[in-house]
Amino acid sequence: MPKKVIVLCYRKIIDSTNTSPWDRFVHEDSFAEFKMQAQYYNQPQQYNTFAEMLLHVPEAEKLHFLVSAAITGYLRQLNGIIPDVLDNLGRRFLTFEHFKFEIINSDIRHPEKHKVAINFFSKPLIWHETIGDQLLVSQHKEEEEAEIFTNLFAIQPFVSIHSIKNID
Repeated sequence: MPKKVIVLCYRKIIDSTNTSPWDRFVHEDSFAEFKMQAQYYNQPQQYNTFAEMLLHVPEAEKLHFLVSAAITGYLRQLNGIIPDVLDNLGRRFLTFEHFKFEIINSDIRHPEKHKVAINFFSKPLIWHETIGDQLLVSQHKEEEEAEIFTNLFAIQPFVSIHSIKNID
């Protein structure tokens, strides 16, 4: 019977209403970087919002990548563990190697309108089965082991299966 290898995506949205210190630092530092980087794409100083810059200066699409530099240190603090996603025992268990930073909305005049998303992509997992509304998964390893350690978790809001692959 073929196994299914999945990669999950967790989309963490951060805005001025987030209360955890980590989220607040990401919000503040990404806003400061956005204001600084946006100056290049807004030299006539006629645009205030990210949406206006995207509409009138197509090169402003690069701001997603440029602003992401301000948060890479915070991502290193996570030690490769995706935040907020817990298994049924209340443990953070999903590991990640890749992420994609995205500016959802921003206004250089109003930090409270700054909203970003970090899309975390998990390392590959083996999806063993679905039990009720929960998935039973384990870390994908090339070599077979007699005993496999698993995690059981419910798909929560902002978590989805990003990719799936059948293997023998």
